[in-house]
Amino acid sequence: QPFWLKAFRLNLVSESVPQSNPTETMAGEKKQIASGAAKKKVEKKTRQPVRLYAKGVILGYKRSKSNSYANCTLLKLDGVRTREDAAWYFGKRVAYVYKAKKEVKNSKFRVMWGKVRRAHGNSGVVRAKFRKNIPPRAFGAPCRVMMYPS
Repeated sequence: QPFWLKAFRLNLVSESVPQSNPTETMAGEKKQIASGAAKKKVEKKTRQPVRLYAKGVILGYKRSKSNSYANCTLLKLDGVRTREDAAWYFGKRVAYVYKAKKEVKNSKFRVMWGKVRRAHGNSGVVRAKFRKNIPPRAFGAPCRVMMYPS
């Protein structure tokens, strides 16, 4: 995480903490006035954005000792430790979001889409097939596993 993002989140949290009203510590009459004003005023809480995908890491291609299968990519998903846990993700869409130099459609970000196919081994790694094969520079990079289709 960049340092400015942490500061931004801390700032949001500090704004949502209710501040004590100085009129409450005065005489009894002022307490009643302050409590009446507090009932009318409704504070709006700042909501954090909701992440609609599971995080994952691209491990590499499916391979044997000498052969490499570029059309099948291995993914490690956060919180998935068994073959049974991985079964829920079968058929889910995978997005590899990366940044390019040339701007296309007013954005430097591009996406490669794929789909989780099946489990790979017993420790929660899954195999995915992308529309175009993932480039080797993506190995170790984060990817997003969408919660749809469910």
